[in-house]
Parts: sequence; C-alpha cells; structure tokens
Amino acid sequence: MIKVAMTSVYVDDVTKAHAFYTEVLGFETRTHMDLGEGTLFVTVGAAEGAQRDLQLLLEPGRGPIAEPYRAALREAGLPCIVFSVDDLDAEYERLRGLGVRFTHPPQDQGPVVAAVLDDTVGNFVQLTQPKG
Repeated sequence: MIKVAMTSVYVDDVTKAHAFYTEVLGFETRTHMDLGEGTLFVTVGAAEGAQRDLQLLLEPGRGPIAEPYRAALREAGLPCIVFSVDDLDAEYERLRGLGVRFTHPPQDQGPVVAAVLDDTVGNFVQLTQPKG
C-alpha cells in the first residue's frame, strides 16, 4: 500500500510560516532543523498524535519552479492545500478571532462546506468539512 508521507507548501518565510501553522492553525512541529546558511527544514503535522505518518514541509518559495506556481495559484484564487476540520463554523470563528483573513467564508461546495484563508506567507488555504 502506498500512502502520502509528506507534501510541501511553498512559503515566503519558513520561520513566519512555522509560527502561523503551529500557533494559529494548531499544527505541531515534527521536524525543525537548521541545515546551515540560513536554510531551515521544518515540517508540521496534525496535533495530538493524529496522522502521525503525514507531514507538511514548509518549503522556501523562491526559485524558478515555486515562484510561477505560487503566483498562478494566487492569481486564480486557488488554495495550495486543503485541510479538513470537524466543525468549520467554529474553526472559522476561532481563526477570525485571531485575526486570520478569509477570502471567502464557509459556503457549500458540493459534498463539503468550505472556506478559504490567507496563510500570511503567500498562500490561500482551504478548510473543508463534509456535509451531513
């Protein structure tokens, strides 16, 4: 069986992204290594032991591959990643209370209710909750 182990999100600033993804979104740090010359290798994952085998790599977003990709996503208003939540309305209110800017509030999108937020490091992130 093949499973997803790690996926990347290109960010403007790894340190700032780490703070946002842990302190605001509630992920836990899985790896935080200084590779030298100002390069960090930082992964986060779901807190409290959930999805232990899945990590999100907060990857520097500069370079000939990352920059056009990120610009195209942002221009189209598309999220770079989708996270699931148990209670979207509660999470939306919690995050708004922390000053998170949403590009659209919770709304029906087929089989889910979804909202999109700005992660402060160059990306839109979608939160979803299955209907029913």
